Order: sequence, then C-alpha cells, then structure tokens
Amino acid sequence: MPRTPSRRTVLRGLTVTGAAVAGFDPAARGWAADASGTDARLAGTPRLDGTLTRDDAALGAASDDYGHIVHHRPAAVLRPGSVRDVVAMVRFCNEHSVPVAPRGQGHSPFGQAQVPGGLVVETATLADIGPVGPDSTTVTVGAGARWSEVAGATLAHGLTPPVFTDYIELSVGGTLSVGGLGGQAHRYGAQVDNVTELRVVTGAGELVRCSPSRRPDLFHAVLAGLGQCGIIVEATLRLVPAPRTVRHYHLAYDDLGTFLDDQRILVQEGRFDYVEGQVAADADGAFRAYTLEAVAYGPPVGPAPDDATLLRGLRHTPSGVRYEDRSYLDFLDRLAPFVAMLKETGLWTYAHPWLNLMVPGASAAAVSAPLLDALTPADLGPGVVLFYPLLRERLTTPLLRSSDEPVSYLFDILSATPPDDTAAVDRRLAANRSAYEAVAAVGGTQYPVGSVPFTRADWRTHFGPAWPALEAAKRRYDPRRILVPGQGVF
Repeated sequence: MPRTPSRRTVLRGLTVTGAAVAGFDPAARGWAADASGTDARLAGTPRLDGTLTRDDAALGAASDDYGHIVHHRPAAVLRPGSVRDVVAMVRFCNEHSVPVAPRGQGHSPFGQAQVPGGLVVETATLADIGPVGPDSTTVTVGAGARWSEVAGATLAHGLTPPVFTDYIELSVGGTLSVGGLGGQAHRYGAQVDNVTELRVVTGAGELVRCSPSRRPDLFHAVLAGLGQCGIIVEATLRLVPAPRTVRHYHLAYDDLGTFLDDQRILVQEGRFDYVEGQVAADADGAFRAYTLEAVAYGPPVGPAPDDATLLRGLRHTPSGVRYEDRSYLDFLDRLAPFVAMLKETGLWTYAHPWLNLMVPGASAAAVSAPLLDALTPADLGPGVVLFYPLLRERLTTPLLRSSDEPVSYLFDILSATPPDDTAAVDRRLAANRSAYEAVAAVGGTQYPVGSVPFTRADWRTHFGPAWPALEAAKRRYDPRRILVPGQGVF
C-alpha cells in the first residue's frame, strides 16, 4: 500500500529549476519530472501562471517577519501570477494536508504568517486596482495592493477609503484579516467595516465571492478572521469624498485621566475626523508626557477649521498647543520620513515584541497607569506608545473584538529591541502576557496584531459569542485545517 506522503515530501519537488514537474508519486514519495510514459500513480501537478520556489532567499524571507522573533521555515513559496494559481495550490495543499499561509508585506510581529514545512503564498503580485471615477462609491483591489497605492488611485478622483492604519504600506489583505484600525475608526469603524464584497480562496481551494448578502457566513468569518477560513484575494472597499487639506493639532497634557477623558469627549461628539494620542517619557524617564492628536478635514469634506470651536472645553496645557496644515495625502503618509530613518539606521530590523490591547473605557486609566509606570525608555527603545479611542457602535464586524462598553481604547506599547537581546525580548513577551491578563480581567482583550503568547483556550475566550460561528465556518471552509496555523487559533 502506498504510504501517505509527508508535508515536506509533497512540496520537495516543486523547486523552480527550469524542469517541469509532471506530478507527485505517492508510492515513491517524490515528484516526477518526466511525464514520458503515462503512469497512473502520478497525481496531477497544478499548472501555474506564476512561480513556485524553494530557493534559500525566498524561504529565508518567508521564515522571518517584522517582529524578528519567530522563525519557521516553509517548504515552498508561491508567487502567484493569477488568482487561479492560489486556487490551484491551495486545492493541491488541501488534498495533501500541507499547511498554507498568505503573506502580504510581512508586517506580522510574532510569526502569524509563517508556516513550518508548508506553503507561503506571497500576495504582493495580486495588486490590481480596479477602475475609479469621480462618482465611484467603491473600488475593487487585489489583496496584495498596498493602502498607499489605493490612496493614490482614488485621490486622483477626489475619493478615499474612510479609514487608514497609521502606516499605509501594509497590504489590503493583511489589514482586512485582522481588522484595520486607525484614528478615523471612531467615525467610520475599522477597515473591515468598510468592505462591501470579497473574493476568497477557502481552505478547500474553492474560489468564492461573498458579501453581507451572499455567503455571509464566509464573509463574516474572513473579515478580522486571521486567515482561518479563507485567503482574501480581492476586496471591494467603500469610498468617501476626500479633503484636499487637513489641520493636524498636537495638544499636550500632564494627566493621564484628563488626556483619556478628552479623547473620549472628542470621539463621542464627533468634533474631529481623526483622534489618537501618544505617551512619551518625560525628562525623568517616566511615561507621563501625553499628546492628544486630532485632525480636522477641510474642504470639500468640512469647513475651514476654526480653532476656537474645535478646541473649546479641552483641558490641555494652555501653552502646549501646536498645529500644522498639510495636504491630505501628506497626512496619510506622515510616517514615511520616520520609517526611512528606521531603515537607514538599521532600527527597522530590531525585534518588535508589540503589545496591542483593547481596554474598556471606564478602566482605561486604572489599567494603563501601572503598565506605563513600569515601562522604561530602555523597554520601549525606538518605539512608541499610542492610545486610540473607539466607539463600540462603529465596530460592526463580528470577529473584531473590543470591550462591551460604549468607548474602548486601543492601547499600544510598540517596543523595539535589538534582535540578539533575547532576554529583553523574553521579558517583554512575559510583560505582554501579564498586561493582557490584567485587561482581560476587566472585560478587555487584545487586538491581534501583536506579540502576546496565546493558547487555543485564550482564543475561544477572545472571540466570545462569535466563536461558534467561526468554528462552524472553519469546519465548512477549511475542514482539514490547513490555513494559517501560525495564529494558533485551532
């Protein structure tokens, strides 16, 4: 009786060497490169428009990510030339129980898109952006398109997606798999709340078009679903009119509670289009310097900003007010000089044991204060501490979890540590876990883009009432559980 091939054996023969792979021979546990003489034992090999490779450079890149903490080497990397390639290879991998994970810009910090002995699908080649006109209400884009590219295409017609992450060089498929939160989310919801349709390749290799009215179980299992039920290959995004210019305020505070309360007031009143905040170390090295960032959109979206009206009643330090007027695109891409500096100085390659928590509004100051008190400049390194106020009523995607309170805060401690200082990384990971437990105890959870050690039981708790639907979708759309094992959900 032929033996069942191992995952690594299944993919062993798929190296792009110029020789055509004719098929897989389960009896010999290897690939046949010669199709002369028909052999019924050979399993058909997918014909691809793109490339499948096992060269060291590709495998090495796929076994790392922005976190530089976890390193799992795949057996092969697919660079698809079409959506057909993704369908063919996922279907093939499902047949042979080979794990698969999509990879966009490789910005995961904790090995989430890595797959030991499996197949990594690089989505960067699936980057088409559909037609846009001045009257468009949506745009359809490939999963590998970066948000910066989407913005460039839509702004040419005076339109924009309503929500952006602060760093806009991430892939559309990547952020839609986790949620996509930014300073506009209090007004428009997350990026996943602004998707009207998806094309998805399920774990069984089925290409499915889904929406709130068409296969809604899959639609809701994929958005913020961490890749567990399908690989996004195309998304249709909502568009809104874009401002030409914005006014970007920076307001200084010296009290955490007041800083957070003013953030809450601003998002509940809808006074600004973008609200977030940063915490920095003061002269004594204590994280007690708070800056509230608020952005007002100008014409044609809103009126010319009026400082007195926008800042009325806020309790910032009177002397701590500054603002600048800038183009909308310049505002969206404001991190570009900082990122360039990180890359030039080598800091981009630091380990990133990130902490991202969804904290209930009523507990935000009490929970975050001891975490900030314990934080040192050495712990944070060249990282940042951020707060984003969020309205529960705007977050409508079932799998994007927050607290049940009307206002939650996304609280981020985005540390950066020399990658060879494994002891420091381990300390941050342990601190992340403790912080998560403190937040979970008051009804919060994590935003799953960080480095928090999580068990399967933790995931069940995290998804809460949404877990049964996710579990049912997993059984239906990825019955062999080949998709994205790096998340550790199933």
